[in-house]
Amino acid sequence: MEQPNLSYIYSMSGGDKAFEQKLIDIIKNEFPAEKQVYFTNFEAENFKATAESVHKLKHKISILGLEKSYKLAQAYETNLLENTKVGHLEFEAVLKIITEYLKQL
Repeated sequence: MEQPNLSYIYSMSGGDKAFEQKLIDIIKNEFPAEKQVYFTNFEAENFKATAESVHKLKHKISILGLEKSYKLAQAYETNLLENTKVGHLEFEAVLKIITEYLKQL
């Protein structure tokens, strides 16, 4: 499985360390809450709300350089909108990897 990285943040920052840290802090602050909303919606079997949560989380996945995981999230979001949970285990594995990565930052 691919690993998160800060390459995209570095490429956007133009070397501005304060900007890089601000983006990292935003992700570290927002990700846990967005992840919890996802799990709440998933457990309630609210497919539309779960798809919306996946949509929000996709942006963090992209910013953390997870190209394959982003595509996986796109497919999962589509599945949710079609009222199927296909892809949820893979998506949740990505969330776990991101969670562990953010703990190290």
